[in-house]
Amino acid sequence: QVQLLESGGGSVQAGGSLSRSCVASGGTCGTYCMGCLRQAPVKERERVAAADSDGTTGYADSVKGRFSISQNNAKNTLYLQMNTLKPEDTAMYYCAAKRGSCVGTWTYWGQGTQVTVSS
Repeated sequence: QVQLLESGGGSVQAGGSLSRSCVASGGTCGTYCMGCLRQAPVKERERVAAADSDGTTGYADSVKGRFSISQNNAKNTLYLQMNTLKPEDTAMYYCAAKRGSCVGTWTYWGQGTQVTVSS
């Protein structure tokens, strides 16, 4: 059973930066994908960024050029650097993971951290 422990996020003014990290433990062998999703009130959940075990990354159009995802495989840790934040980035952010590729349903979820961007 994979467990995801998240940290980071917080509050910042528009234009500022925040970062998040997610540590995976238990059953992390083999190919996998880890990602960051967010959900704001009355909005659908959105996949922000993801990275697979080969290092391939992908981003939502809404965050391209502003967010950067990276991972430290030795530490089973996923990092999300969020720059030039906008009020519309305000949401609860979740770490998620699944075995295999980044396509399909996420299997494991973190507890989530709040990101609030004020104008």
